[in-house]
Amino acid sequence: MSEQNQFNVLMVCLGNICRSPTAQGIFEAKLQQAGLASRVKVDSAGTAAWHTGKAPDPRSQTVALQRGYQIGHLRARQATRDDFDHFDYVLAMDTDNLNDLKVLEPSHFQGHLGLFLDFAFPNQQRSVPDPYYTQGDKGFHEVVDLIEQASEGLIKELKKQITE
Repeated sequence: MSEQNQFNVLMVCLGNICRSPTAQGIFEAKLQQAGLASRVKVDSAGTAAWHTGKAPDPRSQTVALQRGYQIGHLRARQATRDDFDHFDYVLAMDTDNLNDLKVLEPSHFQGHLGLFLDFAFPNQQRSVPDPYYTQGDKGFHEVVDLIEQASEGLIKELKKQITE
């Protein structure tokens, strides 16, 4: 875990090529805008290892870039049990991945494990839909919209903790 008023956030989806790298890139940009980039470190991972080492899906990269976010430099990796020793927030994009993370979660984890969209839509158990199998880029734009909203909510939460 990180030192006081320094936070580490892990975004997690299935393959780490669509939703979670998009979340990482957007959240990093929003942290920069909020003046919190030096206080919050962000990474992303997938619960599956299929795409380890690969760049984000080209459609994710294109839509992110159209919306002002750079994610092409990110590379997929698989989430591990050790991540719980390094991250204060482990945020899943959907309930399936959240359940997979709960299996990995060690009993000593003191951080927050939950759904990323809870920061935009509290108590609604909302998931970021997986755009991988969708036609066109509409699903990818929806992902960006949802992630932007959740990023703003998480930044509000972190600001409260940083000023405590």
